[in-house]
Amino acid sequence: MTFLFVDWLGTPAWFWLAFAGLVLLLTVFDLGVLHKDDRAMGIRESLKLSVFYIAVAMAFGGWIWWAKGSTPAVEYFTGYFIEKALSIDNVFVISMIFGFFAIAPKYQYRALLWGIVAVIVLRGAMIAGGAALISHAYWVMYLFAAFLIFTGVKMLFTSDHDPDIGNNPAVRWISRHMRVTKEHHGAHFFVKTPDAAGRVAWAATPLFLALVVINLADLVFAVDSVPAIFSITDDTFIVYTSNIMAILGLRALYFALAAMVHRFHYLKYALALVLVFIGGKILIADFVLGGAKFPPLISLGVTLALIAGGVGWSLLSTRGDKGEGPATPA
Repeated sequence: MTFLFVDWLGTPAWFWLAFAGLVLLLTVFDLGVLHKDDRAMGIRESLKLSVFYIAVAMAFGGWIWWAKGSTPAVEYFTGYFIEKALSIDNVFVISMIFGFFAIAPKYQYRALLWGIVAVIVLRGAMIAGGAALISHAYWVMYLFAAFLIFTGVKMLFTSDHDPDIGNNPAVRWISRHMRVTKEHHGAHFFVKTPDAAGRVAWAATPLFLALVVINLADLVFAVDSVPAIFSITDDTFIVYTSNIMAILGLRALYFALAAMVHRFHYLKYALALVLVFIGGKILIADFVLGGAKFPPLISLGVTLALIAGGVGWSLLSTRGDKGEGPATPA
């Protein structure tokens, strides 16, 4: 049993195994018990399930506080709230993708689940790569800081634009190299259908194309979120768990947010300021504080204040606005 205490990326192996077990348990419970049948999720159910996932994430943060101390716990909560806020923009893009491919609401949850399974692997690879870079060349953190500041400033002064899903390179490549059905086939990603010569062969469905584009969209969002959390802590365990715990609850929150995402207009500016702050504090810590660690509680407080301000102002300024959210059962 000594392997359980072997250090892996700065954290004992049993920490990683415990987290993997929790993620597996939540996924099996969600898909195998709560949603074993394909059905549309109403806003009320979405909010209740979201509260459950947030409670689990908070409890996990409490366990980190007990097992690793207050500083890693505060860093976990900061990373969690940043990723949770950034995921709201992701919800808008996912909603557009489902609309473009005309995916029925009752099949969206299953697609989101498999998308999140892929995200768990892809984020792990990106975070492991980032940790390896930083451990061998700390100056990479300055690149992360500059990128976050640049991205934040760009978000402040550029207007929103809808992604051109139809011209997505992955969609074009799959359409050229794979057979894709025009018809939907329920929750199936692949089906056997007759080809032009009458032979039965495998073909991808629009649901598979939607899944591919959703995962590519997440990679784009990860370019912001992964450097942001590394700017808070270099503890790989905290970086990965805070990211994944925020993403795990995204599929539950999606159906509530998708119906009202149009009301979060000013959150974009709050997130831009968060990115500028997170990037700027690296430079402040190294060049103003002489390498001293920026106080984690200040990072958490500023992050929460900016996000809460963006959400609150958005909701107040759009009261009574029904917007154009997707049809979702109540």
